[in-house]
Amino acid sequence: MSGNDLPETFHVSTDEQLRAVSNLTRHRIMAVLRAEPATITQIAEQVGLAKGSSSYHVRLLERAGLVRVVRTRKVRGVTERYYAMSARQIVLPDPVPGQPDVLMRHAVADLEAAPADGARHVRMAHLRLTDEQFAELGARLEALADEYRALADPALPEASLAFALFRPAARKQAGKEPS
Repeated sequence: MSGNDLPETFHVSTDEQLRAVSNLTRHRIMAVLRAEPATITQIAEQVGLAKGSSSYHVRLLERAGLVRVVRTRKVRGVTERYYAMSARQIVLPDPVPGQPDVLMRHAVADLEAAPADGARHVRMAHLRLTDEQFAELGARLEALADEYRALADPALPEASLAFALFRPAARKQAGKEPS
């Protein structure tokens, strides 16, 4: 299956899939496979794992349907498998209240692992918005991300974009009980 034959999205919908994608090591493996198909040995080298650990994590991802074998070849009597993502984009379910937001945890881990002296734009802004403004800003951010994703050229260096537009939990005001 070539990159052009990939489904656009894979919706994580089972506990097994969520557990598989929630692990940071498996997240890093999927980042390798987003770029191009790779063998267990190539994955292990790029992620900095032992081959046995790499194989274990890839098997879990494959069992969950997140990655698949896209081609094989014989090398000195051994069948080498090349793995790739099952879709161009993995869509995670909304986080359950009280549970960690997997997507944001991965985004922060990726940001922390990025070269400190590399180009980056990181900003947090506290806004006061009407419900309509909130919805409009969310739609604009999603449209902008989609626009640039559609322009993606595999020959260009990778860049990651993560954004979270949300209403924070209500805070207690000094001297007042919440109503």
